[in-house]
Amino acid sequence: MSGPGSSDTGPSDTAGIPFSGREVTSTGFDDDRGQADAALMAALASGDEEAWVAALAESRLLVPIVAAPTEVDTSGEHAVEKSTDMAVVTLTAPDGTKGLPVFTSLEALAAWDPAARPSPVKAAFAAQAAISEECDVLLLDMASEHRVVVRASMVWALAQQQAWVPAYRDTHVRSAIGQAVRVEEAVLAQECVDGGEGVLRLRLTLAPGLSQDEVRALATRVGERLAADGETRARIEALAFEFVAA
Repeated sequence: MSGPGSSDTGPSDTAGIPFSGREVTSTGFDDDRGQADAALMAALASGDEEAWVAALAESRLLVPIVAAPTEVDTSGEHAVEKSTDMAVVTLTAPDGTKGLPVFTSLEALAAWDPAARPSPVKAAFAAQAAISEECDVLLLDMASEHRVVVRASMVWALAQQQAWVPAYRDTHVRSAIGQAVRVEEAVLAQECVDGGEGVLRLRLTLAPGLSQDEVRALATRVGERLAADGETRARIEALAFEFVAA
């Protein structure tokens, strides 16, 4: 006689399909012991953004999977979960920024939520998942002292499996800016400057005699041209203008 979870050919799953004869495919992390990548941790400690984004691109990350109720019985005094499903976690900040938490190690994950299940993935896949979940950023090791926000342009570069550079040194961005200001006769020169915290400061040298309204309109036109190109928009997290009189 066959009992639950068994068949004439041996144990089976809940659908009655025997486990015998199945092939288990490798996840690519068979030897992973859940430890943080030493090169990534060293790069994070250095504070060099380009260095740690480059190290992150080569690292394995742990995406937390948690139980989420799919059916809740509210007929009684207390709500009771009748069924749950496992889901990826996303967090939303008060300013509306949405983030996907990721972790470098089992220890870092457990410090945030001991009940979360780790799903090991390459950083590119984590970035792609963040984009599919409409997240703006990745939140790396958010319960640790070395926690860091992987900003939008970094997430885009990781998802595209491209090297990340700050916008003020990005050749694509600099070219796009050159095209955006070329038609503006009042712009005599432009320069891309690091505005800090992911801000690209665009310094424009303007011909004399422009009113504030004319300067404001010029900045709007340039910004709209840059925003019209999806790749340029992905590479620029924030844009600030600085105007210099000739």
